Amino acid sequence: MIIKISGMCDARNIREVSALDIDMMGFDFYPSSERFVQMISSQAGIVPDFSPERLKKATRPEETGNTMVPKRISRVGVFVDDMPQSIISRVYNYSLDFVQLNGDESEVMIDNLKRSLVPDLVPEIKVIKAFNICSTADFARCSVFESCTDLFLFNIGCGTKTGRNREDALKMTKAYNGKTPFLLGGNICLDDAEAVKSLHHPQFAGVDLNEQFEVSAGIKDVERLQKFIAEVK
Repeated sequence: MIIKISGMCDARNIREVSALDIDMMGFDFYPSSERFVQMISSQAGIVPDFSPERLKKATRPEETGNTMVPKRISRVGVFVDDMPQSIISRVYNYSLDFVQLNGDESEVMIDNLKRSLVPDLVPEIKVIKAFNICSTADFARCSVFESCTDLFLFNIGCGTKTGRNREDALKMTKAYNGKTPFLLGGNICLDDAEAVKSLHHPQFAGVDLNEQFEVSAGIKDVERLQKFIAEVK
């Protein structure tokens, strides 16, 4: 099961979370987010607040002696209706592995973005398209993105946070009959671990964890994350 931790922006917390058994780490590149990772200008153009070198050190412990370096955590840049040029700049500067699109991006925009990156700039780049799923009817919107997207993110329940309603919301995924693998997101919390583990769907790939595991905006509770991961894996 893929474990994706989103909304990371603090260098120390990045190091702490990267020590867990996770697969992806998400960084918000839209200014309205409390977890926005800013860019700073320089005479050389636009450079990231986290340079590739700093981000590499944060997400991969240095090799010491004969200790093997852990697997590389995939870097996911999260964008909302951004300009393709801006996305490409961040993909390049941050060495992103995935572009996650949370806005009203069209399949034409995504196809053009991928053509701009593959094969010359970033041949291995992958695209995640996020959808808010409030009812089973919302899955119909996904079909037109099958050909241009590598992974879907379903934010399930539209704000339903706890109790039986959360469990029922997770079960809505049974109505999805597409061929693109998906992650589950949308206020998933520690109490959802059992429901997530029991979820059986041929395209279910993993979970996206964010606000429900924070002690403050952008700062994740490592112990709660560790407990959730231990329960679902």
